[in-house]
Amino acid sequence: MHRRPNILFILSDDQGQWALGCSGNDEILTPHLDALAERGARLENFFCASPVCSPARATLLTGAVPSGHGVHDFLVGHEAGEAGVDFLEGQPLFTATLADNGYSLGFVGKWHLGASDRPRSGFRYWYALEGGSSDYHEATIYRGSAKETPLAYLTDVFADEAIAFMEASARNPEPFFLSLNFTAPHKPWTGQHPERFERLYRNCSFDSCPQERAHPWLATKNGAAIAGESDTRAALVGYFAAVTAMDEAVGRVLNRLRELGLAEDTLVVFSSDNGFNCGHHGIWGKGNGTLPLNMYDSSIKVPAIFAFPGRIPEGQVLSDLVSGYDMAATLLELVGIDSYEFEQGPGRSFARLLADGWSEAERRPVVVYDEYGPVRMIRTHDWKYVHRYPLGPHELYDLHSDPDERRNEIGNPSNAGRIADLRRQLHSWFSLHATALRDGCCLPVSGGGQAEMVREDPLNAFIPREIS
Repeated sequence: MHRRPNILFILSDDQGQWALGCSGNDEILTPHLDALAERGARLENFFCASPVCSPARATLLTGAVPSGHGVHDFLVGHEAGEAGVDFLEGQPLFTATLADNGYSLGFVGKWHLGASDRPRSGFRYWYALEGGSSDYHEATIYRGSAKETPLAYLTDVFADEAIAFMEASARNPEPFFLSLNFTAPHKPWTGQHPERFERLYRNCSFDSCPQERAHPWLATKNGAAIAGESDTRAALVGYFAAVTAMDEAVGRVLNRLRELGLAEDTLVVFSSDNGFNCGHHGIWGKGNGTLPLNMYDSSIKVPAIFAFPGRIPEGQVLSDLVSGYDMAATLLELVGIDSYEFEQGPGRSFARLLADGWSEAERRPVVVYDEYGPVRMIRTHDWKYVHRYPLGPHELYDLHSDPDERRNEIGNPSNAGRIADLRRQLHSWFSLHATALRDGCCLPVSGGGQAEMVREDPLNAFIPREIS
């Protein structure tokens, strides 16, 4: 029997879809990721399932939406030790399916789903960041259950660990799955990154990140954006430097993959957990960069690149709308494993789209959904409706005439029928895919963090936000 292909799954942290050269940004330097896109397919409309890290990451693993898996905000506490909690305990993860089909599993980088010192089922290699973020030097990491504090630049540390795993895997007969999860370009930014990367942006005009007037819902503390830094230009230099440093690290990993003779039989995927605004819409941050929480495309669109020699045609740029809840089924189908279990919820494989395109009979409704606690979104190619429980404010955007989401059309009487139709679709879809005890529409999620599993005390699981 032919050995199944390897999978190298690379995830960045807080990287907007706009923050790639191949996405049309001529200011940011990402030559290795641009080259990866040329060797495969880039999806222009890939959406995270929730515009914040932990829920989005949980969806990638489970194929369920937050109201299905129960992680509704970034997690606070429970990182390790006796107090460590596995927030996905008992739920099927596609990684376990890979292990059941003979894959050797490796994890490197940010986990942020609780109990980082507890390798999950099937993982033979486990090198996980303690919490959800850290400085880029002297981070706390668990090799299995043993704590380490590497002194080197964290992006390079993760790349080195990934390479070590691949080198060991090259000597073994079974295929590997490696999940490489960078913290870049998550804050902190100023003074965190090697000078040679910061130097690249000293004279950058940052036209791709216009510093607009502060959004009226901007989450601030002491007059500054909570998710930003006091020196906006230094933060932009740091954000861009973090992306370019990560791009170089990805290049090192991919080069070693080729040197080991594994590149031709490895599916490589690059994406991010959620989007990010660096001044876009007058916001610094993601979905919780504002209160009420937001669903702007800059918060929910993420990079998505799939490269698989001989199986995914090169140089594709696809505009179909797909979501993080489709990822688990897609990865399984791409390597020849039955994806049925991960298509019983909202997720559907788009492997055929990547390989040879959908036929008209296979083409799915061009709709994606998103949620962040009591905020829910339905989006087609041309329209976006955002509903906030219980009383709003709601939003409607005509994306054909207003792609930057500048004009809220919710009060336009001519849209009443469209709003009613989108609202019915939204309610019906979440009624199908939410579970009673984990349904986020009635939970007090405000973007301040989640401290407990919702099953224990749903109304007390979330941390109130303190903003000015």
